[in-house]
Amino acid sequence: MNKYEVLYIISADTAEEKREELIKKFSSFVESKGGVVNGIDKWGMKKLAYPINFKNEGFYVLMNFELAGTEVDGLKKLMTITEAVVRVQIVRK
Repeated sequence: MNKYEVLYIISADTAEEKREELIKKFSSFVESKGGVVNGIDKWGMKKLAYPINFKNEGFYVLMNFELAGTEVDGLKKLMTITEAVVRVQIVRK
């Protein structure tokens, strides 16, 4: 298994309960594929560097995890089709 980190931005107009559901959903996906979530760091609401979909703020979340390389594309696809997620960046450590 490889070590990765993913930084994703959740839309600012998403309710707090829904944000927590999304964070749990993504960590559960990693665990269901045999991976390990090493940590989730919620950076909170921050101003975006430039407007995305006419929004100027977003809720930033950094997740460190270990997962097989073949499963990372599935996680990225799940995050990009989720409507509340504005941006996703996955980096191999």
